[in-house]
Amino acid sequence: MKRLGTGIGWRPEIADAVERMPGIDWVEAVAENVCPGHLPDSLLRLRERGVTVVPHGVSLGLGGADRPDEARLTALAERAEALGSPLVTEHIAFVRAGWPLTASPRLEAGHLLPVPRTRDALDVLCENIRIAQDALPVPLAVENIAALISWPGEEMSEGQFLYELADRTGVRLLIDVANLHTNHVNRGEDPAEALAELPLEAVAYVHVAGGFERDGVWHDSHAHPVPRPVLDILTDLASRVSPPGVLLERDENFPEPAELEAELGSIREALAKGGAKPAPAGTPTPAPSSPATTADDLTRQRLALAQTALLSALVAGTPVPEGFDRVRLGVQARALAGKRADVVAKIAPELPEILGTAYRPAFLAYAPGHPMTAGYRRDALDFAEHVLLAGRLENPAARRALREWWLDRSGSTPRSQRPTVRLARATRRALLRR
Repeated sequence: MKRLGTGIGWRPEIADAVERMPGIDWVEAVAENVCPGHLPDSLLRLRERGVTVVPHGVSLGLGGADRPDEARLTALAERAEALGSPLVTEHIAFVRAGWPLTASPRLEAGHLLPVPRTRDALDVLCENIRIAQDALPVPLAVENIAALISWPGEEMSEGQFLYELADRTGVRLLIDVANLHTNHVNRGEDPAEALAELPLEAVAYVHVAGGFERDGVWHDSHAHPVPRPVLDILTDLASRVSPPGVLLERDENFPEPAELEAELGSIREALAKGGAKPAPAGTPTPAPSSPATTADDLTRQRLALAQTALLSALVAGTPVPEGFDRVRLGVQARALAGKRADVVAKIAPELPEILGTAYRPAFLAYAPGHPMTAGYRRDALDFAEHVLLAGRLENPAARRALREWWLDRSGSTPRSQRPTVRLARATRRALLRR
């Protein structure tokens, strides 16, 4: 495994600052936000300087009941090749559920949700990871996630689950110490116990990030400074193994570059306190020691039904599945709706500009009855259409602006000026006025 060193998550908002930061050995870019044929100039300059770039995927859903989508795998492979990356990373999570295994509509979480730590879920995850490994041109590492909720009837601890996963597939692990802290606060899980159970030789690198606590719930925000308990977990990890790389994640509320550099300094101090030394170059990827098994259709269907019931309760207001904490599920549901509102506002900034202060309340009222079934861009269009058809937008100028925005984007191509098309558009406009 290549020695990565100390890195930071590359984001467009801090691209210039990252280029100027001293001691940055590598960066990580969200894979879905990078186009292989049009790489950002900042990433190209970093690569020219010898800075390693790792694509970090968020949408594969390797923990879902379905087999990985071929198009998503191809896209991730293209990004790894375009960036000359030594590995790619994804998450141990599910992000969508429903059709075809359950004969129900497809639901999108827009978020990373935990898989149950059961034999069924492990069998499915192992097979999905093997499919991904075969499709990717470089090694794959998978990340433990933070969670607000726990599945009833789990059969393994997080450390045991990760150990068996690495043992059966040979996959490397991206250990997020902030997520271990989150699960300690939210689910009462001991980070030291999880570290003690991990196959430390499989660690590819480590994530460090900040968050905040509200009403006894820890929110893994990636928008706040790294707290001392997270650094302490990093020190504990460093006392057990020298991680090939450590990376600071920050996704929002970006501080001044000096503050980010100070956080990187704290990370280096935490590593040194744990006694971490550079990992030997060329550390081999652990080979699977267990025979490959496949998840049969019944196993996948059982998992699909369970995940669909949970996701439907979170995004569509259906009854809470038996065994789940209703209060925590409510917190998670509100968090998902809030995240949807925030992401849609970023992807379609015209919507909050047109609707003003009414945007967020309107979206939060819309979300529970209208679960996301495709991506965020489709979600933005569906929300705008809902507002127009509901007829509750009293400001005529705002109504006209929103209608024009929707008409401009609701087709696959820009609006034609041909008479027949203009007539059809006028008809749609008349309908939307009703």
